[in-house]
Amino acid sequence: MKKNVGFLLAILPLLVPAFSQDDYVQRPTLGIYFFFNDFQKSGKLKDMSPGLALNYISGLNRHFDFTSALTGSFLDYKKKDGATLGQDNLLLEGDVSLKGKLFSNRYWISPFWEIGTGISKFKSYWGAFIPTGTGFQVNLFNEAYFMFNAQYRIAVTETVSEHFYYSLGIAGVIGRRKNEKRSVLPE
Repeated sequence: MKKNVGFLLAILPLLVPAFSQDDYVQRPTLGIYFFFNDFQKSGKLKDMSPGLALNYISGLNRHFDFTSALTGSFLDYKKKDGATLGQDNLLLEGDVSLKGKLFSNRYWISPFWEIGTGISKFKSYWGAFIPTGTGFQVNLFNEAYFMFNAQYRIAVTETVSEHFYYSLGIAGVIGRRKNEKRSVLPE
């Protein structure tokens, strides 16, 4: 009997959130980011190429979000084998990812990991990559977020070079909060 009571008391904190009302799912959010591509993998800012990105986030549940991003930067690009594809041209990259958050949006700071798939275009060369990484978001009153992210972009095709991607930005909610239908009792 003592074991059963102890077990129930142990799992009670896990069951209560499951039955409570949840409005901490990420609402549709649009963000702008400043980022650095590190193709030399040196970690030195002088060796990185800066760029700008647009990002869309939509919550699937409290701990998982769908994200998509479109990034652009002007840089000198080399293939995996070191052959130069061009100098000072636009590198466009687009990706879709699944973001898993350690905490829901109820908390001010939430670390996350993400993995997805992406495509890139440099001049007339197309390629595919897998963005995988980690980061954290800082919640600003459930209306805006500071986002910090570090990824390693794994090459899938020969025209893509593996590289690190570091970003920081701000994202704001673009959708309205869903109004709950509540019954009002007459007085």
